[in-house]
Amino acid sequence: MDVGEKLRQVRKIHRLTQRELARRSGVNHATISLIEQNKSSPSVGLLKRLLDGVPLSLSAFFAEKGPEAEAPFLYRASDLTQLAGDPLITLKQVGRDLSDRAVQIMHERYHPGADTGEELLQHEGEEGGIVIRGKLEVTVGSQSRILEQGDAYYFDSRTPHRFRNAWDEVTEYISACSPPSF
Repeated sequence: MDVGEKLRQVRKIHRLTQRELARRSGVNHATISLIEQNKSSPSVGLLKRLLDGVPLSLSAFFAEKGPEAEAPFLYRASDLTQLAGDPLITLKQVGRDLSDRAVQIMHERYHPGADTGEELLQHEGEEGGIVIRGKLEVTVGSQSRILEQGDAYYFDSRTPHRFRNAWDEVTEYISACSPPSF
């Protein structure tokens, strides 16, 4: 097995630069470069440290089917996918392609005045969330409620709904939607 080439493939699959892998694993960038060029052979301990930065187990690394067969289960803040939208609303999704996933998880940030719009949202599935900072007005059907830090919501998303931050501070919350809505 070409360990250097396989490490390079793993790093690229996870969209990491050598410097980012070095930062995550605590291994010098130059060492990673030498390993990937097959100018240095890593010890098992060093290889484990590198793979912990991805994360990927040693057994998955040496598996016949290759590292791409093991789906990532950990997403660092820098790995979250920024979704396009209103400049007052920031949506960061866990994972990139959700076509084979049952749940969409997002870190949402609504700046003061942010609103999903006068026209209420409506789609198949269920959604829920927990406010982690600020206040959020949630309208579901004909009911509107103001949620504060620690409060949560959970509803059938076929019911028309809307989210709004009418206050002077940023609102942040973690949401989940099943199935993924966008």
